[in-house]
Amino acid sequence: MPNHVHILIETRLNYPLSQVVHSWKSFTAKQANTLLGRNGIFWAREYYDRFIRNDRHLTETINYIEQNPVKAGLVQNAEDWRFSSAYQDRRRFL
Repeated sequence: MPNHVHILIETRLNYPLSQVVHSWKSFTAKQANTLLGRNGIFWAREYYDRFIRNDRHLTETINYIEQNPVKAGLVQNAEDWRFSSAYQDRRRFL
């Protein structure tokens, strides 16, 4: 997505989500700013998280994430968005 990302991860013991997100944002901000020839704030400070409750919720969340570029009008099919798991073999996620 041009102005946000959706990421589905499984956290691990001793790696709190807040630290994982901070590390990920820090690394990607530096990389993106370097590629864009700029510096400064890249990501919004806050983030939105959700706990996956069961297999159905997981499947619905994956579908929501994969359909987001379609809803935004960036592609006609989720599989066409090369930055998405839909572009890859979905069987490894389900």
